[in-house]
Order: sequence, then structure tokens, then C-alpha cells
Amino acid sequence: MKAIWAMAAAAVLAGASPAATVDDLAWMAGAWSREEGGRWTEESWTGPRGGVMLGHSRSGRGETVREFEFLRIAADADGTLAYFAQPGGRPPVAFRLVRREGTSAVFENAAHDYPQRIEYRRDGETMTATISAIDGSKPMRWTFRRR
Repeated sequence: MKAIWAMAAAAVLAGASPAATVDDLAWMAGAWSREEGGRWTEESWTGPRGGVMLGHSRSGRGETVREFEFLRIAADADGTLAYFAQPGGRPPVAFRLVRREGTSAVFENAAHDYPQRIEYRRDGETMTATISAIDGSKPMRWTFRRR
């Protein structure tokens, strides 16, 4: 009986996908922007290097910056890929990568007040960032074009 369980466990492990690395998210790299109704948002990401992608975001109206955020994607203390957000330069909040497929990635932190989920999807020269509660409710969405 032990042999059957050992073979089943080996089969599952052999078919398991390797852990995601920052290189798997290289499709996010670049400068992205959107403008709507006099408001603008810009977000930029470096390409992966040394296991890290660095990003920043700023939003405003006219020539006035109203919000900014420092961003980082890297392995957390457990080695799981995570998205670290620092809105307004505050201490970082980690959102662990929970799903990745092609040019989409979902990061979550159920213990955070809001957002609890951060999702990025890229389609050609368009990238959409969506934040929401863990169940997908209360979504806020930004659709960026490559600059």
C-alpha cells in the first residue's frame, strides 16, 4: 500500500509546475499610461533582473500629482513570488502570486483591508490593472496603453 501512495505522490510531483519566477512576469515591463476626463495615471516597470522587477505609479490631474506608489515584484521570505506595494511611500504590503497564465497574474492578501486582490492582464499594447476585494467585489480598473 505504501508503494502505491509513493508512486501517486511521485506522479503528482512530476506533473507539478515549477514555481513562478520574476522572469515569468517580464511581459509587464515598460512604460504604461492612461488619460481620461482630465485625469492621468502612469505606471512603469523595469525588466526582471537579479530576481526583482521595480515599478512606480503616479496619478493626477493637469500638472498636479495626487497619488504615487512604489512597487516591487520579488520572492518573499518563503520564496513565493509577491507584489510589494508602497502607496504614498508607506511601508510595503505584500500580495502573494496565486495564479499566473500567459500574460496575466493575480496577487492576493486576504488579511489586507483593501485591496485584497491585484490582477494584471496584458493584450498586445494594452495592459489592465484591477484591484478588488478577495472575492472580486468592489473592483477598480485601469486600462493602460504602452507609451
